[in-house]
Amino acid sequence: MPHSFDFCSHGKQVLDIEIQALQNISHYIDDSFNTACQLVLDCQGKVIVMGMGKSGHIGRKLAATLASTGTPAFFVHPGEASHGDLGMIKPEDVVIAISNSGEASEILALLPVIKRLGIPMISMTGKPNSSMAKMAIVNLQITVEKEACPLNLAPTSSTTATLVMGDALAISVMEARGFTADDFALSHPGGALGRKLLMRIADVMHSGEMLPIIEETASIKDALLEISRKGLGMTAVVNHQQELSGIFTDGDLRRLLDKHIDIHDTSIGDVMSRNPQTISPQLLAAEGLKIMEDRKINGLLVTENNQLVGALNMHDLLKAGVM
Repeated sequence: MPHSFDFCSHGKQVLDIEIQALQNISHYIDDSFNTACQLVLDCQGKVIVMGMGKSGHIGRKLAATLASTGTPAFFVHPGEASHGDLGMIKPEDVVIAISNSGEASEILALLPVIKRLGIPMISMTGKPNSSMAKMAIVNLQITVEKEACPLNLAPTSSTTATLVMGDALAISVMEARGFTADDFALSHPGGALGRKLLMRIADVMHSGEMLPIIEETASIKDALLEISRKGLGMTAVVNHQQELSGIFTDGDLRRLLDKHIDIHDTSIGDVMSRNPQTISPQLLAAEGLKIMEDRKINGLLVTENNQLVGALNMHDLLKAGVM
């Protein structure tokens, strides 16, 4: 291959062809699309996605997208289905069969069984007169003018069109279902979004021996030692009944430096900030983050039934992956 081959030019040509293919399939968002979405939304069982070869790869992605957006779904390989996996499909399910030609023999071999069980089938094909399209309740057309492959052989534009049509189906159903970010987080508890939406203040706060706390009659020096021991940049201040009186932070200390106050003889109760911002341990950590950002503070005290139970700072939320 010559060194002067213009990879960028050919790459842009591929993008232009595939972009044009996507613009063309927007015409197929019609009554058939509406019917397919309603079938998926009304499904009382699972959505079973099938496809061979590259269509199978796209099918796996569609099943994963459906499952993560509120529609129970999984991918079944047509070749395996005819050797036992078809037993996973029940009458209350919906089948989405993907084949650009609409003539995938492995899928066609399964259709008599699917029909006998009375399972509604949605086909996704580039050939509206194909066998699959004719046997489906509804066909989502994914016809493209040409593949991005210069030989017009390797599935490129057609698989992109299928992928996007599948996304359009899944997201439209998600919105009709009223699926929320909280719902999404429940199915992604290990991800960043799950941590942000599911983690509660109780999961990240410092409590027990790690909670910085001192009585209001103690000296400023004692408060500074407590702040250093616990490492949160602050300490809660309580009265003799262990009720929360205030808070003293690194910022409060900096403001005291110009006042020439004796840290040995002055009690922390005289210089603390009263009515500190508090939060419930049951609230989401993301809500704590918003409070800190809105009030431009770096820490929060946690109370439950008017009792001090914990404390946390911005670093705790950062370490937990909430921000």
